[in-house]
Amino acid sequence: MKNLILIAASTISLISCTATQANAPTAPQQLQLSPSQVKKVGLKIWQNECAGKVEGLTTWNDGEEFPSLGIGHFIWYPAGYRGPFTESFPAFIAYAKASGSADLPAWLLNTPACPWPNKAAFQRDFHGEHLSGLRRYLAGNIELQSAFIIQKSKAALPKILATAPASKRQRIQQNYQKVASTSNGTYALIDYVNFKGEGINPKERYKGEGWGLLQVLENMRPAEAGQDAARAFADSAKAMLDRRIANSPPARGEQRWRQGWHKRCKTYASPL
Repeated sequence: MKNLILIAASTISLISCTATQANAPTAPQQLQLSPSQVKKVGLKIWQNECAGKVEGLTTWNDGEEFPSLGIGHFIWYPAGYRGPFTESFPAFIAYAKASGSADLPAWLLNTPACPWPNKAAFQRDFHGEHLSGLRRYLAGNIELQSAFIIQKSKAALPKILATAPASKRQRIQQNYQKVASTSNGTYALIDYVNFKGEGINPKERYKGEGWGLLQVLENMRPAEAGQDAARAFADSAKAMLDRRIANSPPARGEQRWRQGWHKRCKTYASPL
C-alpha cells in the first residue's frame, strides 16, 4: 500500500477553526503534523488499544457484544445487533477500498456484518484463515488506519460545534485550538475521537450524560494554549470517563477499565 494518504504531501493537516463571532466558526485553518509525527500518533494509538501487539488487532473484549479491530479497535456489529456505540469498522473498509488498498481481504468486501455471532465463535476462529489474514492485513497497513483515524478527527469539530448549544460554541472551539497548539495535544484530539467518539451521538449516554470529545472540551478548566491546555484536556478526559463509569449499568463492570483509561489519558499531557 502506498503511503499516499499520509505522505503525499510534506505535512498532514488536522482541522482547527477560528471564530469572528461569539457563536459561529468561520473558515478552518490547518494545523500541521509532519509524516514522522503522524507515524508516532498511529503507533501510540496501536499501543493504547492493543499494547502494540499483532494479536490485539483482532479482539473481542469480555462483556461486549462485538469485536474491536485494527489499531483503533474499530467496532464491528454482528448481524442483527445494533448497540449504542458508533460502528466504525465498515467505514474503515470503505475508506480502505476507496484508497485503493490492493491487499484488502476479498471476503471483507462481501461481508457487511461481522460474521461471528459471539465471542466464543470469534475465539474458535481466532487462528483460522479469516482472522489470521485480517491481522496480517491490519499489521501491514498501519499508516492507512492512521489516516482513517485522522480523517475522523478532522470531521469532528464542525459536527461538535453544530450540535453544541450556541452559548458554549466559542468556549469549545477555543479549547480545541488551545489543545491543538502542541503536537501531543493534536494527538490527544485525534486519539480521543477514535477512543470515545465525538460525544454527539444521543445513544452514547448514561443517565443522559456523554463522555466524548464534546464533553471533554466543554468541561475543561481554564487553560493557556500549549502544554497547560494539553494537561487540562487530559484531566477533563479522566473526569468524563470517571463520570461514565459512575453512571454505567453495574452489569457492564466498567470499573475494570478505569486504570487503563486513566493511563491512556495521561499520555495526552506528555510531549509526543
